[in-house]
Amino acid sequence: MTPEPIELPSSQGELRHHVLSVLVENKAGVLSRVAGLFSRRGFNIFSLAVAPTDPSRRFSRITIVVDAASAPLSQIVNQLDKLINVVEISHVNEQSVVERELLLATIGVAFDQMAGALALCASFGAEVLDATASEVTVTLAAHPDQINAFCELLAAYRVDQLHRTGLVALPRLTTPPVSPASAEPTDPHSN
Repeated sequence: MTPEPIELPSSQGELRHHVLSVLVENKAGVLSRVAGLFSRRGFNIFSLAVAPTDPSRRFSRITIVVDAASAPLSQIVNQLDKLINVVEISHVNEQSVVERELLLATIGVAFDQMAGALALCASFGAEVLDATASEVTVTLAAHPDQINAFCELLAAYRVDQLHRTGLVALPRLTTPPVSPASAEPTDPHSN
C-alpha cells in the first residue's frame, strides 16, 4: 500500500510532496549517489537535510522532500533501495511525526523599526543571535508552516540574508489526541 503524499505550503500555491527519511551508512560519496539518483531520473528535490545520527558517525539520516508530481513514491523507494549504502527507508506521514526546520536570517532595520522587528521575532519565538544598530540576525526552529508565516512577515523589512535548512522529522512518541467533535486539523504552528 502506497501512502498518500503529504502537502507542504509553497509560494506558488499548494504543492504535493513525498517526505522520506533515509538511514544510510556514513561513507564518502553516499549523499552524492542519493542525490544523483534523483537528478538522473528527473525527480525534483524540494528539500534535503543530512547529518550523522550517532556519536560514532557510522550512520547518517537524510530527510528528502521530493515533488510528488515528478516521481511516484514506489519508484523512488525502489530506486533508493538498490543503493548498497541505504540501510532503511521510511515514508514520513505528517500526522505521525514531529517536523522542524531551522531558519537563520539577517534583517536590515531602520532605528525606528527595531522595536517592531524584535516584537515580531518574539511573537514567533525567534531568538536574536547578533545585532547592530541597523541589522539583526535571528534564528527560528519551528514547523515549516510557522517558518513560512515568519518569512512572509519579514518582507516588511529588508532581508539581507536568509537561509533555511530544510525539513527534518522524527516519529511522534505519542499519537496526538483527536476530538470527535472537531474534524479540523490542528494548528500547524503548535507542532
